[in-house]
Amino acid sequence: MVTVPAPFVSALVLAALLLAGCGSPAVPPATSGAAPEATSAGPPAGDPRPGNDQPGNTQSGDSSQGTPGTTPSESATDTASGTAPGSTAAATPTTSALPPSSGWKTFTTSDGTLSFDYPAAWEIRDPAGEAPLGGEFVDVVNAAGKQMAALRTNIVTGAECGDQQPYLLIDSQPMQALAEPGAADQSPPRYVFEARGDFSAAEASPPTYASYGITMMPEETGPTSCPMFQLFLWPPSGALFGQAYDPGKNTTPGDPGLPYLEKAKLYATTAEYQDVRKMITSLRPSGNGAATGSVTEPAK
Repeated sequence: MVTVPAPFVSALVLAALLLAGCGSPAVPPATSGAAPEATSAGPPAGDPRPGNDQPGNTQSGDSSQGTPGTTPSESATDTASGTAPGSTAAATPTTSALPPSSGWKTFTTSDGTLSFDYPAAWEIRDPAGEAPLGGEFVDVVNAAGKQMAALRTNIVTGAECGDQQPYLLIDSQPMQALAEPGAADQSPPRYVFEARGDFSAAEASPPTYASYGITMMPEETGPTSCPMFQLFLWPPSGALFGQAYDPGKNTTPGDPGLPYLEKAKLYATTAEYQDVRKMITSLRPSGNGAATGSVTEPAK
């Protein structure tokens, strides 16, 4: 497995977010002084929305009436919401009245190495063989056809940390199941919902953006941070599972005129977000190694 040194914090998570089908909002370019390199299972440059318009196989199965027994707790380990700009202090958000989904299925990647649970009303788009450099290329869309997250493997990125930006941690949870064997000196992967940039900006635009996904970087302790690195080690190189927060895709309550990052914090209180979070934090090695690309009901 490729080791990414800790100082090599990716301005290229931006490219990764594009691979995750973020489309809008725009993500910022690499910071000054960064020399990113990337290979990926994603689409060619200039196609920022993989999975939204491309043909692919739709996986389906019977819905389960129970929640997956393998899914981590839905409560956040560390949550920062409603805090002052640049703050990482924890404060538990108030969740919306609507409950998260109760029926769930399990998807296993076509190479048989990874599995995750997702709401039965959502859909997996798995266009096997379309990734130009190999690897997994999976999109998850909700019942309205809006993309909630994307899984990409065979991604290699590296860029030095450039200009730091105001930082906000909205939500965080360790994901020990994805920790690299024998890498006790490294931080285990974490699920994060985090933000960078101008907290008064009306819309996402460089350098203001928020994203949820999996990172292997240690938790930030100050009010500013390097660009996002929402990637984790996975053979033969790296992978991502998440996407940029977009009010056009992610159903958000409150005043539509609120600043973009205020909307991101409000999104963390919704049932849809709880489903997204539960899905991403359920990602785990499948253990069988057999090619499947299949959907099953999770264990009750």
